[in-house]
Amino acid sequence: GAIKIPTVSWSPEDVNTTAMAEFGSYIQKVFPAVFSSKFIQHEIVGKYSHLFRVQGSAPGLQPYMLLAHMDVVPAPPEGWHFPPFSAAEHEGFIYGRGALDNKNSAMGTLQALEFLLRRNYRPRRSFYIAIGHDEEVSGLKGAKKIAALLEARGVKLSFLLDEGSAVLDGIIAGVEKPVAVIAVTEKGSMTLNFTVEKEPGHSSFPPKETSIGILAAAMSRLEQNPLRNLFGHGPELMTMEHLAAEFKFPLNIIMSNLWLFSPIVSRVLAWKPSTNALIRTTTAVTLFNAGIKVNVIPSSARATVNFRIHSAETAAEVLETVRSTIADERVKIDVVEAFDPLPISPWDEQTFAVHIFQKTILDTFPAVDSVVPG
Repeated sequence: GAIKIPTVSWSPEDVNTTAMAEFGSYIQKVFPAVFSSKFIQHEIVGKYSHLFRVQGSAPGLQPYMLLAHMDVVPAPPEGWHFPPFSAAEHEGFIYGRGALDNKNSAMGTLQALEFLLRRNYRPRRSFYIAIGHDEEVSGLKGAKKIAALLEARGVKLSFLLDEGSAVLDGIIAGVEKPVAVIAVTEKGSMTLNFTVEKEPGHSSFPPKETSIGILAAAMSRLEQNPLRNLFGHGPELMTMEHLAAEFKFPLNIIMSNLWLFSPIVSRVLAWKPSTNALIRTTTAVTLFNAGIKVNVIPSSARATVNFRIHSAETAAEVLETVRSTIADERVKIDVVEAFDPLPISPWDEQTFAVHIFQKTILDTFPAVDSVVPG
């Protein structure tokens, strides 16, 4: 039901408000115990986001928060096996925009709470549930307002759990069993626009270099010169150290002695895109626009590149590296948006947060042996 509601966010100023309101009505309908419980407070924040406070029986315990978001990115119908808002079920899978990002978290959290409430369960520790409506386009009207509201009320949280990472099966070479990875940080992000302006012309007498050629060469330099390998300077080191026992000989020896073998491991991780993303800031050329007609040499060419910034780098450092890699004053570089990586959260298996993560995941996924930070 929730996936059928097209809660699309196109930009911070353009979201499907009708669908957002419909989603709010839908969860009230399907989770009646949540909305009628005497020890749950519900409020709308920023017109469409939802904040729940579940009052525990031991008010002295510090509360925690579970996060999700209802909005989804646009879903052009091309390339889908089933329509993106059909919620079609096929061979054990549900197809639809939001099935993984992130209505599964929103609905799963509320469904679990509904299930427990119907069995007269009340938690000892209080907690919050927050469901944003504009996460895909910055979260300024949802998550930011919720954060400001809680800060104004003096709320201090034990931990906060958001979307991020997964149970990985066959992703890490040498690890045979599925591994649950808890993300303890989030990469930063920076989007840059690149523009080249040249005199237009006719294809019958082309110049030595065109705007397209200059910009294409610049984009090729970015792809051929990835940002530096930072293995050992971020959470990926904790991941490998915690996974050491899962590897077979001789990899278990190598992973247990990363102080010696990290140069080798870092090169191996760089081979696959899925693990390469763990060890460096990634570069993705996502848009390239130029030309109006087959026989006209265009006056301009534009490209957009998205960088996902490793926790050991900053947006400013990445921008400086990009400028030196391009090394062409004819290529104009503009920052569209940029934010640095989040601080790395501490990982202590004696804390309530890590203990409850591990227990819940191991109970839910019997095939998983290891729950590790990443």
